[in-house]
Amino acid sequence: MINTDKKVWFITGASRGLGKEIVVAALEAGDSVVAGVRNITKANDLPKNDQLIVVQLDVTQQAQAQKAVETAMNHFGRIDVVINNAGYGLLGAVEETSAEQVRDIFATNVEGPLNVIRAALPILRQQSSGHIINISSLGGFAASAGNGVYGASKFAIEGISEALEKEVKHCGIKVTLIEPGMFRTEFLSGKSIQIAAKQFTEYDRVINRNRAKEAHGSQLGDPKKAAAVIREVVSLASPPLRLPLGEDAVKRVRDKLNYVEQELELYRSMSLSTNFEQNL
Repeated sequence: MINTDKKVWFITGASRGLGKEIVVAALEAGDSVVAGVRNITKANDLPKNDQLIVVQLDVTQQAQAQKAVETAMNHFGRIDVVINNAGYGLLGAVEETSAEQVRDIFATNVEGPLNVIRAALPILRQQSSGHIINISSLGGFAASAGNGVYGASKFAIEGISEALEKEVKHCGIKVTLIEPGMFRTEFLSGKSIQIAAKQFTEYDRVINRNRAKEAHGSQLGDPKKAAAVIREVVSLASPPLRLPLGEDAVKRVRDKLNYVEQELELYRSMSLSTNFEQNL
């Protein structure tokens, strides 16, 4: 059983990338971890530690999410931190993306976290404590050409998290969105990003088809430092709802806020012209 002054983490997409680094950071802090991996054979690179258990978890399957949470409870007796990290990217124009690709990415990036949240929340509510951390993206706050459908999946997580934070705060449960920029993980490799089903030359001028390949391996963000920051966020009494990570993410957020503010003011009179006339 876990020492009661330490935390129990439940992490999805834990076999590589940021998920793996969060596992390492939590264990190094003396906490316990339930690492959810879709393919159990790919968990061999995770640390060997008595306070780590690995569970098979395809987040698109509600039954697997429920079973993984039950395993965590049977082993550690509680869950303190839920990290919804499992997900993948999709590069291509909105028109180029097939209906099947849209369904698949939403099944993983949106329905997956919801499956885990539904499985874990009854426990967190019973404990009157817990912290749900949903891994979004800089593209979840401001979309760019070529990332529309992927961005939409992360926009959905942002909306869900905003509402969830308000719904569970009175239960003693915290919610945080992590919005990473470009970090040096395998996310931009062929393992974690797909290409839209079609390519139309009309979009070549606004979409760099090779940008994932070009950026892979040279991203500015250090995933170990990102994991350390997430570990720090979990220790805060009043954590933020949103936390962009990386210089590029902070810039993207600032640029969008400025754009929205300017556009709001430019069309303010039009926006305010829609009320019924008031009888004097």
